[in-house]
Amino acid sequence: MRTICVNDIIEAVERLCQESNYNLNDDIKKELEKGIQTEKSENGKEILAHIIENAEIAGKKRMAICQDTGMTVIFLDIGQDVYITGGNLTDAINEGVRRGYNKGYLRKSVVKDPVFERINTTDNTPAVIHYNIVNGDRIKITVAPKGFGSENMSGLKMLTPSEGIEGVKRFIIETVDKAGPNPCPPIIVGVGIGGTMEKAALLAKKALLRPIDERSCEPRIKELELELLESINSLGIGPAGLGGRVTALGVNVEVFPTHIAGLPVAVNISCHATRHSEIII
Repeated sequence: MRTICVNDIIEAVERLCQESNYNLNDDIKKELEKGIQTEKSENGKEILAHIIENAEIAGKKRMAICQDTGMTVIFLDIGQDVYITGGNLTDAINEGVRRGYNKGYLRKSVVKDPVFERINTTDNTPAVIHYNIVNGDRIKITVAPKGFGSENMSGLKMLTPSEGIEGVKRFIIETVDKAGPNPCPPIIVGVGIGGTMEKAALLAKKALLRPIDERSCEPRIKELELELLESINSLGIGPAGLGGRVTALGVNVEVFPTHIAGLPVAVNISCHATRHSEIII
């Protein structure tokens, strides 16, 4: 049994909140650079170059890549041989978010009541936290701030099994096409297929965490990812929605077994930044 103090968790989350908002991940930057070479629209090429320049300035000056610093989504892989001391884990996570957003001068975007009063909590808490128990004596913390320009364009549909793979592809493409310029393309598309309604949505969100230069290890899913990326980039939406070839930088698909009567499909659209940072403690 290994002991971890909540103070270490607070400090880690505080740091990750800032790093994920300041720095563009290397896999995304490489795809943006490749996009300049493949984009046929001159406007598109210029937009992609400006996106890269913006990311470089944000990293050097430790400023937010985007003004929408998101609702903080956190994934915890907790080793079953870990014993947490010094306080409550959920409280520690939220304290880390609170400190990270306050000290990092990041915009606070969370309202306490989603329907009626919609008063800002002033510290970007509470975070959306997903807990997963794994083997070992470590905790992996992944912080993924999610802006709502892209989150609002996401979708979920409970297909019937008879709609099959063609129905799955059709729903994904229609969701991206309907989103148009709203999620700040070029986008990254996370897809979850299977499980139940909430499981499909969680799979889609987790799919965004996989590097976009890493394809699925399952051959049929890999082929589907490549086909979807080609189809999406044929829509003509382009960078910033002004037309062009590079509408999406990547499509990541995750699957899970489901009920004999169901075929849940979730599409989680994310902007080019798709911010996330992780640490193992």
